[in-house]
Amino acid sequence: MPLPNRWITALMTRYNGSSLLIDCGEGTQVALKKSGWSFKPVDIICITHFHADHIAGLPGFLLTMGNAERTEDVLIVGPKGLEKVVSSLRIIAPELPFKINFRELSQDFETIEACGYVIDAFRVQHKVTCYGYNVRIGRKGKFDAEAARSLRIPLMYWNRLQNGETVTDGDNIFTPDMVMGPPRKGIKVTYCTDSRPVKVIADNAAGADLFICEGMYGEEGKEAKAREYGHMTMYEAAELGKKAQPKEMWLTHYSPSLVRPDEYLGRVREVFDRVKIPRDGWFKTIDFTD
Repeated sequence: MPLPNRWITALMTRYNGSSLLIDCGEGTQVALKKSGWSFKPVDIICITHFHADHIAGLPGFLLTMGNAERTEDVLIVGPKGLEKVVSSLRIIAPELPFKINFRELSQDFETIEACGYVIDAFRVQHKVTCYGYNVRIGRKGKFDAEAARSLRIPLMYWNRLQNGETVTDGDNIFTPDMVMGPPRKGIKVTYCTDSRPVKVIADNAAGADLFICEGMYGEEGKEAKAREYGHMTMYEAAELGKKAQPKEMWLTHYSPSLVRPDEYLGRVREVFDRVKIPRDGWFKTIDFTD
């Protein structure tokens, strides 16, 4: 539940002018307003599951997107039944100036490509059907100008080859693989909340630049409660981080009783030392690296 200085679950990524939102709990609009970011570029909304603290803020968020003069289609991704759930919520937000396209997930693992993002949805273990997400951005290999010159490829074709086109020039056919190096390391953010600590989470978070994972309980004696409600403790989350070895790990989705989560950071870092305890409004810029 919301606390005076803590809103409900939401994550936003921004890349190349396109924003992606994962979950939309109460307070998401306020959080976005405080960040100074815009509603209009939100092209994709991914929903982990249909519990209210992850989706109840959606009708108002969609209305505000419309008021921001958004007219382009919006893609909403989520578990099977997504269109029915969102349509029911939209009883209070019936008129929008943009079309919603739905992608309902039914498999244990699915990949969607949109707006420069590659999104992996992987099913986790909660009380209801729930998915974690990888948000990936690929990076092309380097253009080899020397190879292009040696092959006598006209300069006017270089940009097209860099963009993946095959070019025909008389009897000559030039393909991107002739001048492009192997793909370079991209960017990967893994997000998982509301789940028991199952192997599929660590597998998908492997090598992530940032792994965001629920750490609902930090107090001793909460293990049974975590199992009962389909959640995990901070220490169980840290074990997943230890297996996945991301560059950095953030915990989130704290229990309302966990008003000072920082108190447990020392013990959590004994399990995995790259864990951080973020607060509302945290953001991180992740750049491509060679």
